[in-house]
Amino acid sequence: MRKIASVYLSGPERWLADAGDLAARQRRICDAAGIEPLFWADETLRERDGSEAMARELYTTALASIRKADAVVANLTPWRGPSAHPSVAFEAGFASALQKPVFAFINLENEDDAEYRERVERLLGASMDGTGLWFDGDGAEIEDFGLPETAMLWAEARQFYCVVSPDPLTDLTGLELCLGAMKAYTE
Repeated sequence: MRKIASVYLSGPERWLADAGDLAARQRRICDAAGIEPLFWADETLRERDGSEAMARELYTTALASIRKADAVVANLTPWRGPSAHPSVAFEAGFASALQKPVFAFINLENEDDAEYRERVERLLGASMDGTGLWFDGDGAEIEDFGLPETAMLWAEARQFYCVVSPDPLTDLTGLELCLGAMKAYTE
């Protein structure tokens, strides 16, 4: 196995009110593990207005950081619904296509939310048909593999951690666990 010296941190943290503080905490955790953290590089953006040009620059910057990284840690904590932030899912898939190892975690307020289907049912409503399949309110089948995320996100992760936390949006225990798994992965 090759050494992992840098990791791209993918997650919804950049959208939170305390994004700067979270990034500083993430950096300290990575530094303590001897791994360079790579983020979306907001400080290097030329575009500052919420525009299509800024969105394209964010996209380009994120992909460049993923290409530079040796691995990715994907924070799959539910964001505005039962699933991970769509950008995180895209970034994990992009890293996978580049054959970079992906490590993932999901923070949840309680253990009852540890299954994807359970979260969909609780947040959006669901019902089971006579054959045991689950469907949402629109009649679309819900993945029900007993996993914490959809099969594609769960299966790609070299290691996947579920962390129960009273503060799921800012808890970084999953990052610490993923960095520990990276060390074991490279040894």
